Amino acid sequence: MMRQGLGQLIGNEPDLEFCGEAEDAATALQQIDQLKPNLAIIDISLRSGNGIELIKDLQARQPGLPVLVLSMHDESLYAERVLRAGGRGYIMKQEGGKKIMEAIRQVLSGQTCVSQSVTSQLVDSIAGRRKATASPVETLTDREFEVFQLIGQGKVTKEIAQELHVSVKTIEVHRVNIKRKLKVGTVPELIRFAVRWVESQQAR
Repeated sequence: MMRQGLGQLIGNEPDLEFCGEAEDAATALQQIDQLKPNLAIIDISLRSGNGIELIKDLQARQPGLPVLVLSMHDESLYAERVLRAGGRGYIMKQEGGKKIMEAIRQVLSGQTCVSQSVTSQLVDSIAGRRKATASPVETLTDREFEVFQLIGQGKVTKEIAQELHVSVKTIEVHRVNIKRKLKVGTVPELIRFAVRWVESQQAR
């Protein structure tokens, strides 16, 4: 419904054209290869795969393709990861149609589209002024962060490995690194940490 609604909004604009949609990362890559759009609009949460990994795949296959992330997830947590992956903008779904159209045009014109608070956050990060109170979750790599989220959703190692198409041993290595970065000693402690974190994000 969200994709259809967004397609109608874009189609109603005289200077924009909605050329296709996809429900998962694999289909999105196929559609983009065929349709050659000027802009890809994606979400962080996909039916299969991860939006940040999709951005990386798109940049590898079609370097320079502008990508705008439109998501319900907290911009302060994800926007920097999106930009590092090669995305050009991040906007929350609740911003409304007018703001979304402005973001689309901004990215199409070659600009980066994020909120002022995220811009300040990025400047502080580049200048080495990252707040000491920042969550240790922010120190995780994109893949570690994805594994951490799946742990918080109650998935076990084998399920995570299958979903990410990697070996169980790879997930175990990620889990060890996550425990070290989050300063938790045991797997049960990590699970409790991850579950509480996921629940806190859903409550926002």
